[in-house]
Amino acid sequence: MSKRNSQASKAAARERLRLERERQAKKDKLRRQLIVAGTGVLVLAIAGGVGFGIMQANKPSHWEAAAEKTSVTAPENTEGKDGTSVVIGKADAKKTLELYEDSRCPVCAVFEQAVGETVGKDVEAGKYRIKYIGATFIDNADNGEGSKNALSALGAALDVSPDAFMAYKSALYSEKFHPEESDDKFAEDAYLLEIADSVPALKNNSEFRKNVEDGTFDAWAMKMSKTFDDSGVGGTPTLRMDGKKITAEGSDNAPMTVEQYTKAIDKALKG
Repeated sequence: MSKRNSQASKAAARERLRLERERQAKKDKLRRQLIVAGTGVLVLAIAGGVGFGIMQANKPSHWEAAAEKTSVTAPENTEGKDGTSVVIGKADAKKTLELYEDSRCPVCAVFEQAVGETVGKDVEAGKYRIKYIGATFIDNADNGEGSKNALSALGAALDVSPDAFMAYKSALYSEKFHPEESDDKFAEDAYLLEIADSVPALKNNSEFRKNVEDGTFDAWAMKMSKTFDDSGVGGTPTLRMDGKKITAEGSDNAPMTVEQYTKAIDKALKG
């Protein structure tokens, strides 16, 4: 091989090597760019996901949003600001019994099962009227929703009639339907509607059902709950008449038998 051919071959080889190095360098550069770009997209995606998660975490719950509403749909048969005054009974009754209850309260259930029928008869006879104040503090204790949901459903019953309200309240507290305090079953619309089927005025009542399922009176329930919170009452059931707490004789607790109740009410009516 001549010296000239040998030099040409070496030059050609060096050129091929240079071109190959350039191609490899371009590939490496492109790969680095893709990696950087992909990392940037991933960072943005993570940041976006974290941001969305934080936004969702800070977003008020349904019930918190309901509590913040300034426009409230109140049930029929209510009075006062936001319809939070619920007074049931004959207009000419001289006295009003304030009754503070939480729908999930087990002691309220015992009270209603033992004394509820007597209360209903007294109201019907015009002995006194009932002013109902609903609470939801048990929900606050265990992050539940049943007290609030049941109070909203009671609003839907009140929208039908005061009698439907009283009958539905009695059914909610009945031995058959009232759950254990630890069981947040009233949070289920289906269960509240099942209980309503035991009340003739509410069974197959499409408007009542719609109001329960749509949460028509959710904001009202939260306003009612605020009324309880502002009342200074510390627990349920609590009974008051003329600003004075009604208790079983020799006790600081609500009367839990018909005998205790009748004795305490008759004394309050004379006061």
